[in-house]
Amino acid sequence: MRILILAAALTALPLSAYAQTPAPAPSPAVRAMAAGYKALTVCSALKTAEAAGGARTLASVEANELVGVYPELDGLVREMPVDVAQEQVSVAWDETMPPRVAAFWPGRGCVIMPVGWAGESPGMFPPGVRVNLPFAAAAPVGNAALLNEAVEGAFEGRYGEGSNTTAVLVMQADRIVAEDYAEGFGIDTPQRTWSVGKSLAGTIIGAAVHRGEADVNAPAAIADWSGPGDPRAAITLDQLMRMASGLTSDTAGNRTDALYFGGVGIDEQAPTWPLIAAPGTRYRYANNDTLLAVMAIAPTFADHPPAELFRRLGMYDTWAETDWRGNYMLSSQVWTTARDLARFGRLYLHDGVVDGERILPEGWRDYVSRPSGPQPTGEQGYGATFWLFDKSEGIPADAISANGNRGQYVMIVPSRNIVIVRRGEDPAGKRFDHIAFTRDILAALD
Repeated sequence: MRILILAAALTALPLSAYAQTPAPAPSPAVRAMAAGYKALTVCSALKTAEAAGGARTLASVEANELVGVYPELDGLVREMPVDVAQEQVSVAWDETMPPRVAAFWPGRGCVIMPVGWAGESPGMFPPGVRVNLPFAAAAPVGNAALLNEAVEGAFEGRYGEGSNTTAVLVMQADRIVAEDYAEGFGIDTPQRTWSVGKSLAGTIIGAAVHRGEADVNAPAAIADWSGPGDPRAAITLDQLMRMASGLTSDTAGNRTDALYFGGVGIDEQAPTWPLIAAPGTRYRYANNDTLLAVMAIAPTFADHPPAELFRRLGMYDTWAETDWRGNYMLSSQVWTTARDLARFGRLYLHDGVVDGERILPEGWRDYVSRPSGPQPTGEQGYGATFWLFDKSEGIPADAISANGNRGQYVMIVPSRNIVIVRRGEDPAGKRFDHIAFTRDILAALD
């Protein structure tokens, strides 16, 4: 009876009495960021696939890359209209402002222009040269049935409910022993590396060290820190590569949305963070540390741009994107294929040697694998731009990995002569267990 009386009392009140305060409308800054995210993602996905000799559709990008993004952007990204033209992609976000524009620069990928930009298509860089390189295949040495079971499990969600695997490639002794793709993806489909780009950046730095153009133990050459008494001038390139700079990191990972999608130049923002810990005393994963490490060797790019190293490795379907001022965003903004990432991993299987030519300093693999300095508390340790498997049973101690957001992984196991590539578009909160996946692949090839 009490329930009936309560129901009657409730229905007697006007509905407005129970109306919740509506959520505030997204700010113009958030809307501009969402539009930039969508414009750049659509541009990079469509244009790099076309340049790689493949094809993506807008529907495929909307169903994969634009699902499960940052919560504050997710709904906006889904609803904002997008216009795809030959040289650029634009997304309207405000009635009184120009749309956000991402322009395609042949040979360099896409770049997000600053908020309010309404100019003509920016000057083009020379197009890259694309070469279709054959990739040898072979039967796996081990248990083929177990290998297939693990690969299929990656696509079926066995390593993470709700995860979205788009590609798996396993290379053993320089030959592909397993390779599979989700619908809409293939050997000529570049995807964003996210933070796998950090390991690519570390490799580019290594090539500069081998040429004698950089010293990881020397202070990083950042012009903004050269003033008298600036304590940041003591930060070394090594400390930046190990996420041990001591610089302020306001959020986990030090999200750099303003740089990635907002149209802010790296040289405008990245060098401005103050110190909050002595260099080398604190581990804090931060995009800015990698961005600053790349800035420190930027003078070498005039003669040795990142594309030169990619071509030397046979990574012809790889694009290292920049901000609109020409600064490389090698902490995240690289688009590449699973096969190109396998070629990248192969460089480390051979300790930095390609076709008999040394590309990285002798011992560089040991250097990036060494857990020097402060360490993270999670499942993996950290070396110099690479993650370590030093806490993982069933995985050789020399194994390293390049990890990226939304499930990008390149697992490199030199003692087993194996590279495992997993690409994904995992929604936020839907994690792929790459450690268990690596363990199962290695067990199958034992």
